Amino acid sequence: MSVSRINKNRVILLFIDGVGIGEKDYSNNPFFKFGFKTFEHFFGAIPNKKNDTIIQNEFFLFPTDARLGVEGLPQSGTGQTSIFCGVNAPKMIGKHFGPFPYSTLVPIIQEKNIFRVFQEKNSFSFVNAYPKIFFDYLKSGKNRLSVTTLSCKLNNFKLNRVTEVRRGVALTAEITNEVWKTRLGYSLPVIKPKTAARRLLRISEKNQLTVYEFFLTDHLGHGRNADSLEKILKILDEFLSTILLEFDRKSTTVILCSDHGNLEDLSIKSHTLNPALTISAGKHAKYVFESVKDLSQIKQTIIEITE
Repeated sequence: MSVSRINKNRVILLFIDGVGIGEKDYSNNPFFKFGFKTFEHFFGAIPNKKNDTIIQNEFFLFPTDARLGVEGLPQSGTGQTSIFCGVNAPKMIGKHFGPFPYSTLVPIIQEKNIFRVFQEKNSFSFVNAYPKIFFDYLKSGKNRLSVTTLSCKLNNFKLNRVTEVRRGVALTAEITNEVWKTRLGYSLPVIKPKTAARRLLRISEKNQLTVYEFFLTDHLGHGRNADSLEKILKILDEFLSTILLEFDRKSTTVILCSDHGNLEDLSIKSHTLNPALTISAGKHAKYVFESVKDLSQIKQTIIEITE
């Protein structure tokens, strides 16, 4: 399939940690238990193992292989390296590994991360912001970092701070600023998920690639923040549904991806063997659907549709 080569080919990449496609289970699958309008409105159904590929107009929901031919439970370190670097990370080291990248993957992350590709084009934004305690951690010399933050550190890409959040050009990890305000003591307004989504859309208008990472889904799958599960899912749901409703379909492709299953089965607190959830929408959504079969193919597909 040929991809139209025009200047305005933008991608919004939404990395949602730890979400697979699981069983139709109203007790242990929170998407069925609480509902999720992003699925219901845009796809007419909540995905499950018996209905794992749903196509509605320019919207595609489909499973992506997170196991990559390696035995064991997929993990974040290798899964995220595969996504952001376009390699089969678990095959390279002979196992799934996480939550942080395996040491021998660090040079690969430095060289092959997708941020570097688009930074060289001066057309990239990693929207997440980090609080002072994170930067203090960096100064301590410790290196237990996610693939995204490690990619930035290794290539001297500037990470957003509270200043950028106040200016409306970055988002906190929980979308609304609530944790930064109530737990970290920052003087920030708590914003609505719709407001956060619209900020991200404005940022994306200036870049070929705009990336936002949401990791609380994986925390929920591991049993953390359990008392806030429904609240956090509703925030994410409104955030995602606003993006999918309001983004520019003529120039932009939205890709939502995950690194492994977890949240879709609350009966256990470990990762699952389920395929990772992937959604594509907009200009080159069909091309993404046809091209991405496993995590290692996401990076190259993004590069192709933005050339």
